[in-house]
Amino acid sequence: MSFQLFQLVPAVYRLRDAQMAQTMQLLTPAEQTELMELQTQTTPLTVDQTARLAELVAKQARGPLESLLMVIDEQLAAFAEDLDQFYDNLFIETCAPWVIPYIGDLIGYQSIQGITPSVDNPRTEVAETISLRRRKGTALVLEQLARDITGWGASAVEFFQLLGDTQYMKHVRPGNFYAPNVRGWKPRFYSNSGFSAMTRKVDVHSLPTVGLPRYNIQNVGIYLWSLGAYSVTQGTPVPALDAGGTAVCYRISSLGMDIPLFHRGISQGEQITSPATEANVPDWLPRLLLCADMQKGVGASYYGEGASLALYLGGQLLNPYQIQVADLSSQTSGLWNNLPTTGCPYSALIDPDLGRVALPASDTSTALTASYFYGFNGDMGGGEYERQDSFIVTDPAFIVTYSTTVYASLQDAINAAIGLMGVEGKVALEIPDSATYTISSFGQLIIDLPKGTTLELRAADGARPTLLLDGELAISGDANSVVILNGLLVAASAGMMPGTEAVALVHVPPDRPSGLGTNLLSELSLTHCTLLPGWSVDSSSNPTQPAQPTLVAEPSGVQIVSEYSVLGAIQAAPLVAINLSDSIVDATSTTGVAYSALDGTSGGGALTLQGCTVVGKVHAEVLTLISNSIVWGALTLGDSWVSALVADRLQSGCVRFSFLPVDAVTPRRFECVEQALASAAPIFFSLRYGQPGYLKMLACTDDSIRRGADDGGEMGGFHFVLAPLRESDLTLRLQEYTPVGLDVGLVYQT
Repeated sequence: MSFQLFQLVPAVYRLRDAQMAQTMQLLTPAEQTELMELQTQTTPLTVDQTARLAELVAKQARGPLESLLMVIDEQLAAFAEDLDQFYDNLFIETCAPWVIPYIGDLIGYQSIQGITPSVDNPRTEVAETISLRRRKGTALVLEQLARDITGWGASAVEFFQLLGDTQYMKHVRPGNFYAPNVRGWKPRFYSNSGFSAMTRKVDVHSLPTVGLPRYNIQNVGIYLWSLGAYSVTQGTPVPALDAGGTAVCYRISSLGMDIPLFHRGISQGEQITSPATEANVPDWLPRLLLCADMQKGVGASYYGEGASLALYLGGQLLNPYQIQVADLSSQTSGLWNNLPTTGCPYSALIDPDLGRVALPASDTSTALTASYFYGFNGDMGGGEYERQDSFIVTDPAFIVTYSTTVYASLQDAINAAIGLMGVEGKVALEIPDSATYTISSFGQLIIDLPKGTTLELRAADGARPTLLLDGELAISGDANSVVILNGLLVAASAGMMPGTEAVALVHVPPDRPSGLGTNLLSELSLTHCTLLPGWSVDSSSNPTQPAQPTLVAEPSGVQIVSEYSVLGAIQAAPLVAINLSDSIVDATSTTGVAYSALDGTSGGGALTLQGCTVVGKVHAEVLTLISNSIVWGALTLGDSWVSALVADRLQSGCVRFSFLPVDAVTPRRFECVEQALASAAPIFFSLRYGQPGYLKMLACTDDSIRRGADDGGEMGGFHFVLAPLRESDLTLRLQEYTPVGLDVGLVYQT
């Protein structure tokens, strides 16, 4: 209220109330002392002290009538606020949270899982529903629903517009030719995608919810690009030793393998006003598309600073006219095709299908860096995605930034970070960029911590550095010490070979460095990291050391924790605890040993898998918990293992909502699927790390696995992506917005 009741009282009563207040002591003894101190204080009062002084003076001068009317004022103000809120509750933008479900029920809103950020707020969802009702029944609404609900690239196609039949004379489509247009490359390239303009014959089969498109009058296809495009900024390409010729050749991947480049999806804005084009979805960046784009020069959509691809020579960005898109595939002799010759007018040749770059021989001394995008299924294994919430050390005073100009080696930076540990004993060593660092440690890279301390070796948020080790990373410490690796891609360099000095990429040995005693490390945590399966890869993504473990843990009592990470095989001593969640353990083949004790055969320490995919055989003393996971293992002919999954102790632990190999020896199970002849099994795009569809489950996988997790999602390492639940949310929404008589089906493009 804008007035006080006491001011409406006649003046005679207000004066009498003030006189009464002067004859009464209305302050407590403590308040009287506080008032005296504030009034006699010689130093200037702070803002809080000034406010407190005014409050005490007002209380001392306030009579009983004024105090009574102030209480009534408070109740009137609360009543007025309720009236204002009642009016606000009529609108979704201003209503109280408890009113949102009632407004949603009033307009017929059906709740969904709300996985993506665009629909995870009920207020936004209900408001958007009201907005979309105005455009209900149009293809653009269906496309916007698909994009917002799934968080993937989407395109809605009305199949009747692509039918090659006799046209209705009142609705003539002059550009709809029965014969395909073969004059350009686009019609052929996009012939089976959501951007195809080719006409089709009528397909009268029923339209499946998910599957191949069916071109019929009443059908609408929602094409989805579920693979994400992940950036690498100013990455370090690897020289191609097998390229041959006189040119200087590189592979863009920091691991030296051929990878297809992707382009990021350009946003269509909050409200979609025109159909999606190939630039609006994350997808492969083929040669023909990039070549046509580069011819636009400064108007290129895919090339340039902050775009999907950029090449730098000596730190300077090459402009599109300095680059030629070429087919740099290998010949039968191993040499690359179309290498630049003497006098080549271009500064660089690039093949986006293979991720290869060739420079003229005159540029041998010029450093090449590249910013590009690669395809992957989720935020796992490190990348330039948001990881800020996973950081342990946030105080800038205890963050050491690694720089080759400041520290002679990473070992020196580690030693400096350990020396910085203060009272809390928590320090972060941060690598600020996405470059490649070859770590020459003359045997081992050593982290050894004092008692009760924590070291976080991490990539900066928005960075994905690659560490190429010449020797293993040996981690040890005194009691209650913790080492955290976050956001790193760790692999072996060409000179690192298995032996006594290198048993794994990351090794937790039984003893600390010479003279310091037993290794008492408490915990090793791997978050958003990749320990490259097979140590390193060749140009075709094949592992060079497929039988070698990437992580070996020996000290009794140490705990290994992994989240959102990609790991190779693991070996753990019996008294080591391994807890993995939302991760991949890849032995590089289903018959390899993914988890075992140090001898590679007997049972390793207690193992916990939650939302994990394991490729290879597993032998653990105790399976503490396996949940929402896939163990994809098999036995070879004459194998000594009784099954690809073996637990020594069957009275302890639990296995639930998981896929298991044939004749798995496990503790009690609940709602599991065991592999059998002609029965359901996971179907993956690829089993090779580095390929875009690495361990991504196909939509045609049986629902007992693809929707077999405890929350209705898919089993395995990408359970956290919740792809089937996104699909279910979209299907539920489409039921409301699909025009009467039409059928809608989902078609996965990636």
